[in-house]
Amino acid sequence: MRIPFLSSAPSSVRSLRMEDAAAVAALHAEGFHAGWSASECEAMLLDRAVVGQGIGPGQALDGFVLSRVALDEAEILTIAVARRRQGGGLGRRLLQAHFGALVNRGVRTLFLEVDEGNAPARALYARAGFEQVGRRAGYYRKPDGSAAAALVLRRTLA
Repeated sequence: MRIPFLSSAPSSVRSLRMEDAAAVAALHAEGFHAGWSASECEAMLLDRAVVGQGIGPGQALDGFVLSRVALDEAEILTIAVARRRQGGGLGRRLLQAHFGALVNRGVRTLFLEVDEGNAPARALYARAGFEQVGRRAGYYRKPDGSAAAALVLRRTLA
């Protein structure tokens, strides 16, 4: 699927909808070597425990974030910003809006896992107030078959 990018319209953050599943899958595949299918994204968007926001002009998506809520905690399942839009603050805006949506659902603590070697993501999370609380050796499989450690990060929301 072709993802509409770089409209002249300003980007805004909105809740993800079922109709976004194909665009979410395409963005995820662009950012991760083991991308999710549109049907997997549909299942997540149907799950009442999953909260998702997207960012882009109009109904187009240049990025998205999905978290799963369990009582007063949540875990970011994935966040992706189109390569062509990275470095422009969309990830930061997306996270800030997502924090608000999670607080509205009663979430007090947010967790995520990030590849230890993903310096841009780690910088984004550090700026957003996440702190490392753990490390999982060999957690991620790289395209070449090697393994990478995952850092477990936490942020208090309320």
